[in-house]
Amino acid sequence: MSTTAEQPAPASAQRSGIPLSVYVHLPWCVRKCPYCDFNSHRAPAELPETAYIDALLADWALAAADENRPIDTVFFGGGTPSLFSAEAIGRILAALDARLGLSSDCEITLEANPGTTERTRFADLRAVGVNRLSLGIQSLDNDCLSALGRIHGAAEALAAIDDARAGGFTAINCDLMFGLPGQTHARAMADIDGIIEREPGHISYYQLTLEPNTPFYRQPPALPDDDAVVEIFERAGERLRSAGYAQYEVSAWAQPGKACRHNENYWRFGDYLGIGAGAHGKRTRADGHIERSARQRWPTGYMSVAGRPASIAESRLLDEDDACFEFLLNGLRRRAGVTRNDYEQRTGLDWQALGTTLAQPIAQGLVAFDRQTLRATERGWRFLDTILAEVLP
Repeated sequence: MSTTAEQPAPASAQRSGIPLSVYVHLPWCVRKCPYCDFNSHRAPAELPETAYIDALLADWALAAADENRPIDTVFFGGGTPSLFSAEAIGRILAALDARLGLSSDCEITLEANPGTTERTRFADLRAVGVNRLSLGIQSLDNDCLSALGRIHGAAEALAAIDDARAGGFTAINCDLMFGLPGQTHARAMADIDGIIEREPGHISYYQLTLEPNTPFYRQPPALPDDDAVVEIFERAGERLRSAGYAQYEVSAWAQPGKACRHNENYWRFGDYLGIGAGAHGKRTRADGHIERSARQRWPTGYMSVAGRPASIAESRLLDEDDACFEFLLNGLRRRAGVTRNDYEQRTGLDWQALGTTLAQPIAQGLVAFDRQTLRATERGWRFLDTILAEVLP
């Protein structure tokens, strides 16, 4: 474990006013996709569901020991959380509620992949409290899905959306990727049109990237060139806006009132407790320090030490430079940018000093800054790396 030296507590930190979320990592998939760099693992013949949930509950007792805030959002990510039974998900939610309490309008999201769910499973998940689904559609083109190593086809993807609605879900996100192997402009537009036709409240639309330590990175597939990718993204954006979706973050589009509150909490530098193998957390401690932590990555190792300090692979406190950089790294992804209240409350830093730090990108017209808000301009949104370089620790 590595820990930084103690830093002065931010004078203006007000933990009670910072929302608290919980991220729960369920690490197994039917098959590992060649582009995926998440902490996910091919599921064994028999999933150790009970043992893993027992470990999560022990981990939860450790993670929440110094907390008293209610939980505003919960996100079950993976891996493929829909491999777990509704009963197991219900056990976790009951433990979260018993310790800190789920807010009356708590957003509870679970990731699901077509091919690992059916209508009855969705109804069971809805019955135990899950109220939002994030479906890993990725594409509606069978050739592209095959190239991505997905276990489902287009028909299963569309059926999953219909089954989710039949199971009682009204809040549905569809993950869709672009810049795929063999993807033409026409194929990409067919994907976006096919998803829009199903009218999910939220669409996450993001470019395939070749991440280190993945098969795609070691043996890159043939991908559309940069100009083609830009054209796809811009034309898809036009279609989404025409259909009533607003781009509220770089890769997130939503109908009115359907933005993902859990992800908004990340982007606004809120707090979240992470439990599960490899889960990350960020919280403002009672003394005002901001702490980042991560759990042991390997599921078997994690289960053997869950609930004990040995389960924490990393813990560090952010200094002022780290806090400023991380706040902007997340917040400038939002169309609305960041507010003075969020910045000062959640970092303990001075707003006017931020204007001095960003003097050059402000002068270049990359960001707009006034007494209450900071946001990337239309031009600046395309050059976030340039802006962030000004505050890189």
